[in-house]
Amino acid sequence: MKISCVTSHCGRLTALCACFTALALAADPALTIYNQNFAVIRETLPLDLKAGNNSLQYTGVTAQVEPDSVILRDPAGKQVLVVVEQNYRNDPVSQERLLALYEGKSIEFSVHNQDGTNTIVSGRIVRSGYVPHYQAMQQYGPQYQYNQMNMAQGGAGQPVIEVGGKLQFTLPGLPIFPALGDDAILKPALDWILYAAQPAKFDAELSYVSGGMTWSADYNMVAPETGDTLDLVGWVTLDNQSGKQFDHAHIKLMAGDVNKVQPQVQARFAAGGGGALGGIIGGPPQVTEKTFEDYHLYSLPLPTTIHDRETKQVEFVRASGIQSKRLYVYDGVQFDRNYNAYQDVRNIQQYGTQSNPHVWVMREFSNNDANHLGIPLPKGRVRFYRRDQDGQVEFTGENEIDHTPKDETVRVYTGNAFDITGERRQTRFQSQMQPGGWADESFEIKLRNHKKEAATVRVVEHLYRWSNWVITQESAQHRQVDSRTIEYEVTLQPDEERTLTYTAHYTW
Repeated sequence: MKISCVTSHCGRLTALCACFTALALAADPALTIYNQNFAVIRETLPLDLKAGNNSLQYTGVTAQVEPDSVILRDPAGKQVLVVVEQNYRNDPVSQERLLALYEGKSIEFSVHNQDGTNTIVSGRIVRSGYVPHYQAMQQYGPQYQYNQMNMAQGGAGQPVIEVGGKLQFTLPGLPIFPALGDDAILKPALDWILYAAQPAKFDAELSYVSGGMTWSADYNMVAPETGDTLDLVGWVTLDNQSGKQFDHAHIKLMAGDVNKVQPQVQARFAAGGGGALGGIIGGPPQVTEKTFEDYHLYSLPLPTTIHDRETKQVEFVRASGIQSKRLYVYDGVQFDRNYNAYQDVRNIQQYGTQSNPHVWVMREFSNNDANHLGIPLPKGRVRFYRRDQDGQVEFTGENEIDHTPKDETVRVYTGNAFDITGERRQTRFQSQMQPGGWADESFEIKLRNHKKEAATVRVVEHLYRWSNWVITQESAQHRQVDSRTIEYEVTLQPDEERTLTYTAHYTW
């Protein structure tokens, strides 16, 4: 990282001094990472401005910075920074870039011979083949800006080299450059021209949005050999692909579906207080959580170093004694995808009659204080385990949950039951499509339990023919879930088969 500056008066850039060369940042960086592959980065830069225009270069930004999101300000509000000009340079030195800087000039090339020796030849660079960043943006589109590989390559092209008065479209050998070009940079850089009405020395805050950083949540839930009481350990996984290492960074994690329009982004900053998540009393510092706007912020307790291309995991929640339920759900309808979604299904007898034989296994628990939780759970993957008779932990299924607020119910599909099966078939269908038309449809649902213990199955039926319906016959009492869904509960004893029937009458 390098900050350098020169001072100018009356608009004339006159190199009076070079300051802040290889200067360390004044404070540890602060990151707010979103689970949408971007982050807001805040760093402190010591500035020593002279009266008039000051030229500054900062080479400590990430490789995926969004230049139009950059904010440079005095956090104390005492100094007014006037940014006369800001330039973002993302053409770090490479072989292709140096060839471009030496276009029209002659350099030496090291040619490797078949006998293992090297010969030095001179060649004039007629065309380097380097494609500038802005041309690559036009060729590959806006996403090129966020493609680190493309940026590192600097584009592709075909060089033209004159050797011995003849032209060739390949490099004669390995180029040997006499020096870096005057316009070469080693890292992506921000160049500013800042105006100060009077000399000022203070710590400025630099903030910007960068791609290449994200985080996710993972939950491991373990059940004992018998029963459905769960122990929970939650982890957050940080992934840094931004092209920069952050030392001793203070990290916050934003959970929620934040709308982001690229490339223009407005960054919001956190304020306020919160509480610690569940953990071991008297143990190490815990991750804290607080509400922010319509989202939730999780703060890591200690500064941490996150290297470029590093994946880091931090435990953020731990709870035990969580009461849960294991549910068996039979949703027997299997729609034929060949039917047009806009086709009128009121008179198509076979629509929705294909049977799904699988009974789903669901795990359900309440996210409230009484159940030893009661915290906002960020979306992520939930893995379930159960201890067997040998005391070993066996994997029993996984799925993903969405952002789940406090006092909501978590319901997760973990797989299909092996010993419980279902069968659904249409037994009657009649319809009349005249004005004041109607349709009657009857179904028979068979459930079989091959387990050694009783099982209760929740049967879900979708009334998809029309919005006006009434159940005219049923072998058990249904519960209406919504305007087009009903449910039955059927308890099966070991090795028992039961049959459920119902008839729906539609009118329009």
